[in-house]
Order: sequence, then structure tokens, then C-alpha cells
Amino acid sequence: MKKLCYPIAMALLIIAVSACNPKQKQNAMNNGDSTNIMKEKLAQFATVKLTTDLSKLTEKEKQLLPVLIDIAKIMDDLFWMQTIGEKSAFLDTISDPDLKQFALINYGPWERLGDNKSFMPAFGEKPKGANFYPKDMTKEEFEQFKDKNKTNQYTLIQRNEDKSLKIVWFHDAFKDLIKKASDLLLKAAELAEDPGLKKYFGLRSKALLTDDYFASDMAWMDMKTNGIDFVVGPIENYEDELYGYKTAYEGAVLIKDKDWSKKLEKFSAMLPELQKQLPCDAKYKKEIPGSNSDLNAYDIVYYAGHSNAGGKTIAINLPNDEKVQLKKGSRRLQLKNAMQAKFDKILTPIANALIDKSQQKNITFNAFFSNVMFHEVAHGLGIKNTITKKGTVKEALKEKYASFEEAKADILGLFIVTKLIEMGQLNDVTVEDSYVTFMAGIIRSVRFGAAYSHGKANMMCFNYFEDAGAFSRNADGSYKVDMEKTKKAMNDWSAKVIQFEGDGDYEGATKYLEANSNIRKELQDDIAKLKNANIPQDIIFDQGVEALGIK
Repeated sequence: MKKLCYPIAMALLIIAVSACNPKQKQNAMNNGDSTNIMKEKLAQFATVKLTTDLSKLTEKEKQLLPVLIDIAKIMDDLFWMQTIGEKSAFLDTISDPDLKQFALINYGPWERLGDNKSFMPAFGEKPKGANFYPKDMTKEEFEQFKDKNKTNQYTLIQRNEDKSLKIVWFHDAFKDLIKKASDLLLKAAELAEDPGLKKYFGLRSKALLTDDYFASDMAWMDMKTNGIDFVVGPIENYEDELYGYKTAYEGAVLIKDKDWSKKLEKFSAMLPELQKQLPCDAKYKKEIPGSNSDLNAYDIVYYAGHSNAGGKTIAINLPNDEKVQLKKGSRRLQLKNAMQAKFDKILTPIANALIDKSQQKNITFNAFFSNVMFHEVAHGLGIKNTITKKGTVKEALKEKYASFEEAKADILGLFIVTKLIEMGQLNDVTVEDSYVTFMAGIIRSVRFGAAYSHGKANMMCFNYFEDAGAFSRNADGSYKVDMEKTKKAMNDWSAKVIQFEGDGDYEGATKYLEANSNIRKELQDDIAKLKNANIPQDIIFDQGVEALGIK
């Protein structure tokens, strides 16, 4: 990745790095994990080459890919600014190549798949608010701060010279980088042949400069015939663990698998009916999900920023804007090549180690694909606005929202798969396949750690299922799924999660999360077996123009 020049103003954001003087920084590097431990940690990631069949692309589309990758690299640098500060100011102080590589994977000195524990002692704990808020800001101070945009997802909270709080819009804080990305998006618009893609690039270019993404989100929803897709901008709020308000920059360059996408077309029209069948009280399912949603399969050829940090994204459900979702639904993008890599390198070995031998035949890629795909569909179901007049679910549940929203998507995804199989709409997977693969998938995601929203969601589900007898643990430490009890637990857990969201019950959600997102002793021991068996925890990428074989 080429280095970018940052203006002096950017240096003001390098709070975490500048907090240590050069000697302290060097001690942090020297006192970090030993070389052998770093090598072990790096070995927990399987390297996957991101490529696809480019022969189906036009010449203009091939010319477009390097431009999109350059924009994604800028999103990567912006994400560094949001997490710890300017990238080179942090990385250039690290001399050990293994430590530097591990820091690159984690976008800082905190192990994202290890409960965000610091592997460079001088940096201490990872700030809950990342670089979105002053490190010394108290919650009381934030609550007393009177600015209507303090909770806006596209603002930073910083201090004035007199130490009072102020808001700074992303497009002002990162002005030079944003301008470069915006200009490149205009270049991409010139190269784009598909009318919908051309319009989206033009509007997204403006959105980066203004932090008003509604029009470009609506245009992204309208795209139907594009062969290339590009997710770009500040999107997910998981990095903000203080309040869950602020969004992080990311980029994903995608190429549509038109054959697989064709198979998925029919499911979007079924969303309103699936909403009616949700296993919860009728008052929580009165909202009608947009039926303009689409399901498509893609090969991803470049990850950047938030999507590349920690557990790697294998499916996308966007936009997150509730207004767009209620008007047009959302688009669900299945990243088939990344999904296949995780199935082959991680899920199958986990199943061989921890799933009862009699049920290992039920671990299939089609079941994994369906569970992941309908997880994304499920984000659009349920409820977006609380029935208790507490605003949106996201506003009401604050920093707990991400964990409960992921929990909802997990369990409602399984519910949808079950319903579609019963309706004869899914013919390449059985209920048994889906449930057993789901069980193995929970164990895979739990390895992301309790500090990770997806990991917390999976632990709540695992513990609920265990208490409901949905599976049993054999003497050899393998797990066997009880199909009938799993179905009942699925329905009951679905209703419970939807109620937390629909009521906007922040206190209840907080207590439940604290009590039930822990990894119990037996599971800790079983997960330790996976490490001893050298099963990767996640994947990292050989990616870019060279991996694709283009200039």
C-alpha cells in the first residue's frame, strides 16, 4: 500500500500514538510478545488469495478495478485514523516484522479476536470509543454536552482549546483524504458503463464530501444490472463500543457471480410473508419490510478498513439507514469466495474436531451458504422502531445494539431457512444440515472473542441453546444436536431477542448480555483443542492488482 501524505491537522488525531514518547514506544515494541508467540499468533490466520474469473468483464470494467482498489486503500487509511491515528506514525516504530504484521492485521496494538487485549503493553486497554471521542471524556460530560449532532454517526467529538467538547464532521476532520477518494469516485463514474453504477459513483462522490449518504444509498438500492459493485464509506458502528453511534470507514470491491445470483432472485419477494410468520407477538412485526431488496452472490477481490479488521466479513446487508430500509429494503451480498475459504479452512476442520461423528455428514457448504445468506436477510426483518416510543432500536439500545442485532440476525436467519425448507423453496439443504452447520458456525464465531459483537451474539445463542437442551456434549467433547429441541429453542430465542429490540429495553438488554455472553468453562476447553489442532481462527488476504493479474 502506498503511503499518503497527511496535513499537520491530522496529527492532532494521533492521540494514542503521541501519548507515548519515542523511548516508551520502543519499549512497547521490545516488551511485546516474544518472536515465537508472534509467529504462533500469525499462524492462526490462513492466507487466501482473492481473485476471480475476469474473462467475463469488459475492458472498461477491468480498467475500473484498479481505481476502486485505490479508493479502498484510502478507506483503509481513514480507518486507521479512526482507530489509533496515522498509520505510519504507529507502524514505523515497530522493528520486529512479525509484530508489525500482527499489528497490521489488527489495525493497532489490540488483538481483535482476543477480546481486544493489548499485545503491546505500553498502549494499555483499547479505548471503548476508539478515536471517535477524547480519551479522557466521561459519559457525564458527553451527556451534558449540548449539540444536536453529538450522536450523529458521521461526527467526531474533540476538544476546544479550553477543553470543552466540540463536534467535527468526518469530511472536515479528514478533508484531504476524503477529497482524494471523492475525485477518484468521479473517475470511476467516467469509466462505469452500467447506468446505475455510474449514478451511484457520482452521488457517492458527493456524499463523502458532505456526510449525507441518503441519495447515494437510494441509488445503490436501485442498481440491478451492474457486474461490479463497490461498498465504500463510513458504514458500520461496531468500532464505537462506547455508545455505538459512530461509523467506521471501509471498502469492498466486488464482482457479481451472475449464475449464483440468478438462483437467489425469488427470495426477496417473500420477505413480507416471512415477517408475518416470525415467532413473536404480533405487536413486534407490524412493520412491513421493503420488498425491493435483492440477494446476489459475489466474489470479493479487495477488503479495506473496517471490513478487513478482526473477523472477516463474508456477507453484507446494507444500507443501515432505517429510512432507506423502510422505503426500499436492503441489498444482501453473499461473498461466495470468502465464504468458501472459511468453510474449507475453518468450519470443516472445526466440525471434524467437535461435532458428533454421526452428524458430520450434515456439515455442507450449501447449508453454510444458506445460513449466512439468510442471516443477512434477517437484518431486514423484525422491528426498526421501538413500540415504546424510545426512537429507533439502535437509538434505544445504544452500544448494546450491535450484539442484539447480530443475535437477531443469527437466529432469524435459521428460522427463515427452516421455513423455506418446509415450504419447499430450499431444495439443496435439509433442516438437519442447517441446524448442525449452524452449531459448528456458532463455535467458529465464538472464537472471535467476547469483545466482538458477533462473538457476544453467538455466545448468547450458544448458552440459550445449551440451557434449552438443544444439543448435548459427549464424553469426548463433541457436540450432538437435538433437532426438535433446537427448533423450539430457535423460536423461543427469536421471540426474546425481538422483544428486547422492540421494547428498546436498554437496562434489560444490558443485564442479559452481561449474564449470558460469557464463554463457559467446558466450551473454553473445547475451543482450546482447536488451537492445539492448528485450526485457523480466521483468514487474511493476498489481494490487489497483482493478485488479480491486472495493471
